[in-house]
Amino acid sequence: QVQLVESGGGLVQPGGSLRLSCAASGSIFSTKTMAWYRQAPGKQRELVATITAPGFTNYADSVKGRFAISRDHAKNTVYLQMNSLKPEDTAVYYCNVVRYSSGRHYPEGSWGQGTQVTVSS
Repeated sequence: QVQLVESGGGLVQPGGSLRLSCAASGSIFSTKTMAWYRQAPGKQRELVATITAPGFTNYADSVKGRFAISRDHAKNTVYLQMNSLKPEDTAVYYCNVVRYSSGRHYPEGSWGQGTQVTVSS
């Protein structure tokens, strides 16, 4: 079972940047697709970005061109670089291990505590 700890959130002005980190424990990290999700108040959790073990990435349309997901296998860590932030990016951000089936990604691990990102002037 992989344990996940997110960090790096905070308060940032519109147009600003943040880099989130997700530290994973467990030896299976290097073989799994990882993902970042977010959940805004009153809304369902949504998939933001995924990265496969070799490094192939995919993004939600709402963040394409602004966010970049990456991973460091040596550090068992996944990152989310967020640029040109907008108020609508305000949410709690979570990472998770995912599997791909029938055109969708499904979270497989336990959810961590997440990290709050607030974009406001």
